[in-house]
Amino acid sequence: MNGVRAVIQRVSSASVTVDGESIAAIGQGLLVLLGIRRGDSPEEAAYLSRKVVQLRIFEDENGRMNRSVQEIGGEILIVSEFTMYADASQRRRPSFTEAAPGDVARPLYEMFVDCLRQEGVPVQTGRFGAMMAVHLVNDGPVTILVDSERNS
Repeated sequence: MNGVRAVIQRVSSASVTVDGESIAAIGQGLLVLLGIRRGDSPEEAAYLSRKVVQLRIFEDENGRMNRSVQEIGGEILIVSEFTMYADASQRRRPSFTEAAPGDVARPLYEMFVDCLRQEGVPVQTGRFGAMMAVHLVNDGPVTILVDSERNS
């Protein structure tokens, strides 16, 4: 898989702390771990943000996954996650050469967040580049990996 990558978890609640201080918290919605790869584009970030908002992984009145985070009035918590592009295929210690450096990844991360907000979904964020503790109650559990490739 190539492009901007996200691990999406359907949650009852999620929060982020940095140095013991709570910096973000949501109720029902999505926790999105977002990875940016070297060479990713603004178009890929915008495409993936639309995909996240429209992803139908919440249950409807019949118990089927048929509703989006927008449709349920949910929230989204975005956490930057450069380790999503770790390569451990050749060794025990992962290489992170595919991950975009912070000065490249940050603008795409911020654009992704802005695109979600433009869709009218309440969005909270972790702190880009910080060591964070992420707490969540996974609802289901439901965890989905998506990327900005058009066939994912």
